[in-house]
Amino acid sequence: MEIGVIGFGRFGKLLVRYLSPDFRISVFDKDDKTKEINEIGASVLGFSDVCKKSMVIICVPISEFEKTLVDMKNHLAKNTLVVDVCSVKEYPVKMMKEILPDDVQILATHPMFGPDSASDSLNGRKLVLCKERINDRQYEKIKEYLTRKSLKIIETNPEEHDRQIANTLVLPHFIGRTLMEMDAKNHEIDTEGYKRLLKILGVVQNDTSQLFLDMNRYNRFAKDVRENFMDALDTVNKKIN
Repeated sequence: MEIGVIGFGRFGKLLVRYLSPDFRISVFDKDDKTKEINEIGASVLGFSDVCKKSMVIICVPISEFEKTLVDMKNHLAKNTLVVDVCSVKEYPVKMMKEILPDDVQILATHPMFGPDSASDSLNGRKLVLCKERINDRQYEKIKEYLTRKSLKIIETNPEEHDRQIANTLVLPHFIGRTLMEMDAKNHEIDTEGYKRLLKILGVVQNDTSQLFLDMNRYNRFAKDVRENFMDALDTVNKKIN
C-alpha cells in the first residue's frame, strides 16, 4: 500500500518513521523538509500527488484541519481512506463527513502517544479508533496491522472519546501549562510528590502552544472540566483561608 502523509511536524515525523519500513510513504509539508523525510525512508511529493494515494493521513494542527480538507477534497480518488490523528474526535469527524466526497472512506484515530513517550517503542501504547465510514474488511486489516505493532486498540465513538480525553489529556495539559507560567523547576529540597508534579510539566513542555489551545477550543467538554477544576481549587483555597 502507498500512503500519503500531509504534515511533517513532530508527530508526523514519528508516524512516518514507524510506517516507512512497511509501506511506501509520500509526504507533503508546507516547509521544505526533504532531507529529513528522505532520511527516514519516505519520499516528498506535491500536495495533489500525496492526496492521490490509497490512504491519506492528515497530521496538521486541528486549527488547520478544515482548510486542509477543503484543499484536498477534489484530489481524492474513489474509496481513498482518509485518516486523522487529532487529539479531539467530534470536530474532525464532523468536518470530514461534511467536506469529503461520499465515496471517500473515513477513519478517525487518536494515537495516545507522541514523540517523547514513543521514541523507542510502540509496545503497549494505546491507539483510539472511531470506525466512521470504512468497509469492514479494510478496517479489520488495519486493526490486525496495528495489533502486530503491539499497540493496544481502543474502539469508541467521537463523543465518548472527547468526554474522557477532556479529563485525561486536556486537564493534565492545563495543569502543566499553569506550572510553566509559575516557572516551576527542580529544587534541592524537594519531595516525591513535587517530583511527580513536575512530571506533568515534562509531558507538556515540548508540545506547541497551538496544540494546547486547539485541544481546548475544539473539545466541547474541555471548558467544563477546566471550570470544575478551577472551582475545586477555589474551594480548597478558601478552606485554608
